[in-house]
Amino acid sequence: MAVKTQELKLDVARIGAVSAILMQPGHARACYVLAHGAGAGMRHASMDRIAEGLADRSIATLRFNFPYMDNRQGRPDQPAVAHATIRAAVEEAARRCPGLKLVAGGKSFGGRMTSQAQSKAALPGVKGLAFLGFPLHADKKPSTERAEHLAHVEIPMLFLQGTRDGLADLHYLKPVIAELEAKATLHEIAGGDHSFAVLKKSGRSNEEVLTEVLDTLAAWIDQIA
Repeated sequence: MAVKTQELKLDVARIGAVSAILMQPGHARACYVLAHGAGAGMRHASMDRIAEGLADRSIATLRFNFPYMDNRQGRPDQPAVAHATIRAAVEEAARRCPGLKLVAGGKSFGGRMTSQAQSKAALPGVKGLAFLGFPLHADKKPSTERAEHLAHVEIPMLFLQGTRDGLADLHYLKPVIAELEAKATLHEIAGGDHSFAVLKKSGRSNEEVLTEVLDTLAAWIDQIA
């Protein structure tokens, strides 16, 4: 299956241009606007594997860098800047992938910034949000304050969470998801940490776990309106 990959520049209003990559397989049925985590940008090997794996499943991806990553600054951008960048990425995905089902989200920080943006004002055309490790709290400091905005998200949400995730104690996350009722779906990755890596004693490889993650994500995308 042919896959078209394009290097892009996104124009973020009042902020400037940021880098992006559109990976679009032939006969794509959806596009996932994929935001990176706080510590690694859109070109990280894990982002490559996710985009390539989704392309194999006929799902396009639009990856992008937040301004701080393009500018090689250590600290993540303020939420308002991150939200504006996500909106620009969603608009670009809609323009370049007309007719495709549009979903958004991403890894850790990127996923949380996407849900915050959605909670403030709906991302145009986005049918659902998918989180690849939602960062519910700081490492080993369980709390639920970071999830309060999710009550204002009115579209389906998928939470892919490792059971060893130090940034999302499932004893705290499960009640949050229960309160969201039918809007939210939790899929637990047995033995996975915040990046879905598993221990050798689990009997599974990280490649097998990634297959589970991507199969689950692709099936969920097919199910949402």
